[in-house]
Amino acid sequence: MLRCKATFLILGLVSVSGALLAQTRPDTPDYDVKEHYTKYEFRVPMRDGVKLFTSVYVPKDSSRPYPILISRTPYSVAPYGVDQYRTQLGPSPDFDRAGYIFVYQDVRGRFMSEGAFTEMRPHIDVKKSSKDVDDSSDLYDTIDWLLKNVPNNNGRAGIWGISYPGFFTSASIIDSHPALKAASPQAPMTDLFMGDDAYHGGAFMLAANFGFYAFFKPQANPELPPKNRVPFDYGTPDGYQFYLDAGSLSHLAAKLSGDPLLWLDQVHHNTYDDYWKARNLAPHMKNIHCAVLTVGGWFDAEDLQGPFSTFHAIDKYNAGTFNALVIGPWVHGGWYRYDGNHLGRVTFASNTGDYYRKNILFPFFEQHLRGKEDAKLPKAYVFETGSNVWRQYSSWPPEKAQQKTLYFHANGGLSFDPPGNESPAFDEYISDPARPVPFVDYLSQSVPQEYMVSDQRFAASRTDVLTYQTGILQEDVTLTGPVSPHLFVSTTGTDSDWDIKIIDVYPPDYPQSKFDEPRPEERDRPRMDVAPPSFTMGGYQQLVRGEPFRGKFRHSFEKPEPFTPGKAEEVNFTMQDVNHTFRRGHRIMVQVQSSWFPLTDRNPQTFVNIPDAQPSDFVKATQRVFHNKTQPSGIATNVLPQSATE
Repeated sequence: MLRCKATFLILGLVSVSGALLAQTRPDTPDYDVKEHYTKYEFRVPMRDGVKLFTSVYVPKDSSRPYPILISRTPYSVAPYGVDQYRTQLGPSPDFDRAGYIFVYQDVRGRFMSEGAFTEMRPHIDVKKSSKDVDDSSDLYDTIDWLLKNVPNNNGRAGIWGISYPGFFTSASIIDSHPALKAASPQAPMTDLFMGDDAYHGGAFMLAANFGFYAFFKPQANPELPPKNRVPFDYGTPDGYQFYLDAGSLSHLAAKLSGDPLLWLDQVHHNTYDDYWKARNLAPHMKNIHCAVLTVGGWFDAEDLQGPFSTFHAIDKYNAGTFNALVIGPWVHGGWYRYDGNHLGRVTFASNTGDYYRKNILFPFFEQHLRGKEDAKLPKAYVFETGSNVWRQYSSWPPEKAQQKTLYFHANGGLSFDPPGNESPAFDEYISDPARPVPFVDYLSQSVPQEYMVSDQRFAASRTDVLTYQTGILQEDVTLTGPVSPHLFVSTTGTDSDWDIKIIDVYPPDYPQSKFDEPRPEERDRPRMDVAPPSFTMGGYQQLVRGEPFRGKFRHSFEKPEPFTPGKAEEVNFTMQDVNHTFRRGHRIMVQVQSSWFPLTDRNPQTFVNIPDAQPSDFVKATQRVFHNKTQPSGIATNVLPQSATE
């Protein structure tokens, strides 16, 4: 689910199933959809009598049958009207030219479909009557109707979607229809509390959620999309200051126009309660009989965890089903829209988006929906950042990866060797909720996608951020799979966040980014004024993976517990997966802090119900991180031997 405020992203990526996304593609294909397809609009009946609005684009060439490719969305199937056409129909221009019956459907309770919308509608394992409906039954009924009512289909159907439509893809393939042969959930939410959009490590993802629910609200149906969306007025370009001035989370609901019910659900269900458990899709991913290709991006600020959770759940419950994973160096949905050549100043040295679209996604659907040649896809097709190469593995994480721990040492050291009886045995800092550590060093109202690789030098200079780093690496080091901090910590408060960042420190002589070089036409021009300071890539501290953890959940996400002030305790958690090579000549760095604002909400550092925290609850606390023989704080990860790539 996309939770960015930026107008371009809201009107573009979030509407993966809408025409606006096609209009924002930088390389809109030179292909006239209206010339080759006829559009129809239907209200498809479900088993409980509810009718779902469905747009169907059928190839005009009726000389051969075509497979059906479906996308289900809560963001509208616009444009509406049989004379109004999308500029692109499939996941890439190759699909449009190959010929498919493209189907787009408004899900229950959204836009022109009937029924009531439920956020991440819980799946019903045992349906006792026609009134027991969910997204699985809705897709089943939709495919049944399409096969009978849309002529010239070849009897095979597929489904795909990105973000919330990715969730609907995952939810819809459970107990799959016999005609469903292929599915591609892309950036699917799987469990909103456990690492997807809403909460990470028990910490609320503040800026992204507020920006999302400023426009995503309950609807009275049927309802056409507004002709003009009015962006939320923050009153300042400085999102950091906006959220700081707002105070506690409870004050933010008043700033939202209309019904803030969906926002309040996210805020006030701030433990892993029955609301979230019912919406965890992973335990229900059963009876899937179609081939599945799950797609995600290493730098997806919204739904990085979902693809891994979905992929592993399908593997667990569906033996014999083709189930593969693709993860590239992309932001949320970047594999659909972008070249994937770089993110901010970090380069990936090739057009990874086009490579994926032509060599992975299109062959997958062609094989399973049209019977074309075997796409020969591996279990895991992943891009290795740092070295910038595609890798193919027979499992994920790779079987040959070896578990090691990067230990913290005195004087800011970081090593695979455990600490001894070092002095000092701990490091400490003062965390002040009134001056939280920002997550970027520039003004932003939303969550800029670049933050996932953003330069961390600004944070390393703060006194409330601990920094540990290795010496200069003498050989490449590849970290792969999940990353698990094992910390020994204490706080003078009764609650605390522990935010961990894994960072690639570039060597001093690292070449300048092409984005910081003068344009060719400007190089020989006489200087007419004082130029702004240049940006130096030497010493760049690239964020590779960062994740918050709310300390009161160290024993249970269901029943939070306070800290005893000054008492050292273990805090263990798992961050999202990585696949990054720290090159020879670089360093590995770990930063530890207790705020990351306004990416996450502020922890008052007192054990209270955070959404209702009062100003007096926000207190300074002294945080200690221990690193000695009996309290060896560190980061457990998988290290792939350099000869072990498959």
